[in-house]
Amino acid sequence: MSTQTAAHAADLARDRADEVERIAGLRREFDEVVEASEANVADDEHDPEGSTIAYERTQIDALIRQAEAHLGEIDAALARLADGTYGRCEVCGDEIPAERLEARPTARTCVAHAGAASRR
Repeated sequence: MSTQTAAHAADLARDRADEVERIAGLRREFDEVVEASEANVADDEHDPEGSTIAYERTQIDALIRQAEAHLGEIDAALARLADGTYGRCEVCGDEIPAERLEARPTARTCVAHAGAASRR
């Protein structure tokens, strides 16, 4: 494993640990919001806080889903590292520029193909 690949592996492992911790914190926060809303037996329809609690729950749920998707991207990048395909564009097979991997360690495509995917 090259020094650069080892550095990417270490960065991805650190990012993964951070994301797992973030997801755990968001789930705790979600559970607290749900528990607080269950403890409040007020009529949500007429309770000014009812819509706020529902909004909070929805926002936290969206953040959890986003973090889980990012965790999946990290795991996929770690799998590519393990099988030797990390840093290669999944479309053309060319090397992904180091600058792109610095900015986005989970990148699957080169800049040209990333742009093509976003235009679709």
